[in-house]
Amino acid sequence: MSIGGLFVILVSSILVNNFVLSRFLGICPFLGVSKQVETATGMGMAVTFVMTIASIITYMIQHLILDPFKLGYLQTIAFILVIASLVQFVEMVIQKMSPTLYQALGVYLPLITTNCAVLGLTLLNIQSNYNLIETIVNAIGAAVGFSLAIILFAGIRERLEIADVPELFKGFPIALITASLMSIAFLGFAGLV
Repeated sequence: MSIGGLFVILVSSILVNNFVLSRFLGICPFLGVSKQVETATGMGMAVTFVMTIASIITYMIQHLILDPFKLGYLQTIAFILVIASLVQFVEMVIQKMSPTLYQALGVYLPLITTNCAVLGLTLLNIQSNYNLIETIVNAIGAAVGFSLAIILFAGIRERLEIADVPELFKGFPIALITASLMSIAFLGFAGLV
């Protein structure tokens, strides 16, 4: 595939088919870890690492083990095991490198294992018949799109904390309204590629 084709995959996965705001995958960490930009950035980096490496490993597993030995029925289990292993690794690294971030991410860090955006990405890469390079580009784009959405949302939520919001909408209701408005805004990218 040409550089232009890879660019289309990248832009599409970041903006047009954003996993959070267009495909509605990964909503749990999007809503749970988006109260502060700092923790949202940490979650974005962790998910970026897991999405990219999981896509590469699951591509290899699919084409070197599952397809040749006709074990396709084990695809979901194998992919979940890969994702869970990577999340455990990321959890240990963050706990060692940044205990503050580890505390801030709390229960949402191990929940990356059940983040449907990660599993959805690995399955979509296989269903789309991407080669290894296209898989990596799509994974990076999806991870950047996830990080972009969660960091933007965290920035808005931080500003809403000091804004004059009617009492009825304070807290989670205004967060849900904001998320829906962001989703509508990202629909403006439809047809871009």
